Amino acid sequence: MAPRLMVCDGCCCGRMEKGNDVVPIDALKAAWEKHDLKEHVKLSISGCLGPCSMKNVSLMMDGSDRIWLGGLGSNEHYDALVTWAKSIANGGAMSDLPIELKDHQFEAKEA
Repeated sequence: MAPRLMVCDGCCCGRMEKGNDVVPIDALKAAWEKHDLKEHVKLSISGCLGPCSMKNVSLMMDGSDRIWLGGLGSNEHYDALVTWAKSIANGGAMSDLPIELKDHQFEAKEA
């Protein structure tokens, strides 16, 4: 099964009225199409993923491996998600997080 990137666009993430930056859903979908990533890394736009205090959350999953990212807000962050997916599509490891995202990684608490 291909790795999956889940990008939250739920109750808080991407909601400017709640003080969060917009999540560029259309740009992400266009990048997945442009770089033919959908067969290698699935892109899912999700409702609430849970850790709302982290703001603009994304979750990369591959089997039982999970990498949580929060506080995404700039185009640089979302461009780095595309770069990351392209690397994985070319055989790179999921753990090879772009430098732009390293400070945004967090451990989600189990419910």
